[in-house]
Amino acid sequence: MNLLLGVNIDHVATLRQARYALNADAPIVEPSILEAAREAQAGGADSITIHVREDRRHMQMEDAFELKREIDLPINLEMANTAEMLAFALKLKPTFVCIVPESREEVTTEGGLDVVGHLNALTDTVRALQEADIKVSLFIDPETSQIKAASELGVEMIELHTGAFALAEGEARAAELKRLQKGSLRAKDLNLQVNAGHGIHYENLEEIFGVKNLVELNIGHCLISRAMFVGLRQAVAEMRQAMQGYQGGVS
Repeated sequence: MNLLLGVNIDHVATLRQARYALNADAPIVEPSILEAAREAQAGGADSITIHVREDRRHMQMEDAFELKREIDLPINLEMANTAEMLAFALKLKPTFVCIVPESREEVTTEGGLDVVGHLNALTDTVRALQEADIKVSLFIDPETSQIKAASELGVEMIELHTGAFALAEGEARAAELKRLQKGSLRAKDLNLQVNAGHGIHYENLEEIFGVKNLVELNIGHCLISRAMFVGLRQAVAEMRQAMQGYQGGVS
């Protein structure tokens, strides 16, 4: 089974909001979120990931509805576990929802969701999403307790937070990679689909290949950065090609 690529286009919206957050009715509002998704699809994306945050710093609800209408790819909605976002997800009906932690002080998502500490709060949300035929993922650190709690919730998949690995060096980096490897094996034993994301780029991709049983990588920032020079279609195609080297997938 080939490793799937989910392309996160949040930072296209970040650029748009820098100019047009207060001028959404301008004759031209750019860059286009829809065009970004189309270019990602043309480059080989298997799904489009967006995070509609509570503070709306990049993606807006209207963006999500437009993508759902116009793009023939699965939409993976990242969201906080709040009543507002649950109601939105149930109206949008994306293919996937990935529940993530969220803090207004952070620049981007900085760590995994504390499933153990919020098990009761997550239970009703997961049930409501699944009853609407939306598959649920939890963005978590590769810790045995968190993976076990995710399994107890009955979600279909988890997304392992690779950010600590991406930022580490030397022995700390090797240790973080081992944590990801052990976490992936544990999740597979519990019949959870294993995805991964945060801080993955062209240079550390080969190291990520050391994590077995991965089904999908969700990648955003490095693709948007590369797209500044070669365009998003080529940036995604380059990543798609590089991912062909993965030999540890689920058969």
